[in-house]
Amino acid sequence: MGTQGIVVQPEQGLVANYAPGRSIVLKLRCDETDGSIMMFEVTAPVGTKSTLHLHHDSDEVAYVLSGEVTFLIGDDVTVGGPGSCAFMPRGVRHAWKSTGAQAGRVLFLYTPAKAGGLIEEQQRTGRTFGSMNERELAEILQRHGWELLGPSPL
Repeated sequence: MGTQGIVVQPEQGLVANYAPGRSIVLKLRCDETDGSIMMFEVTAPVGTKSTLHLHHDSDEVAYVLSGEVTFLIGDDVTVGGPGSCAFMPRGVRHAWKSTGAQAGRVLFLYTPAKAGGLIEEQQRTGRTFGSMNERELAEILQRHGWELLGPSPL
C-alpha cells in the first residue's frame, strides 16, 4: 500500500461538534498513515473530561496548544499549560480534564493508530459511549483496543 505523505492545512480535517464549544477535528486518520499514527485536535470547554481508560495496543501523546489540562497517568496527577506534552503508554490508565480559566485545545496522537479508530468511528457514526447499549459499547472498545475503567476521578 504505502503512504504518499500528507499535509493538513489549519482549516482542514473532519470536524465533529459535541456539547457547545466542544469539538474534535481529525487531522491524520488511520488509513492516511497506513495505521502508523492517528492525530486529532480537541477543543474542550473548562470542566470537560475524558473517561478513565487505557489502550491495549497504542501509546497516546497529548500536546496542550492552549488553556490548561490536568492529566492523570497511572497514579500521578500533573497540570499542563500551553506547550506541555503528556505521554500515556499503552496499558497504563489515564484521564484528562480541561481545568484552566479558558477552553483547552489539545492535540492528541495515537501510535500505532489502532486506538484512534474509535475516535474516527464515533465521528463517522455520531455515536457517543452514552448512546450505545452494552453490547455495542463492548464491541467498539474491543475493536479499537480500549478498556473503560470508569468515570474520570479528576
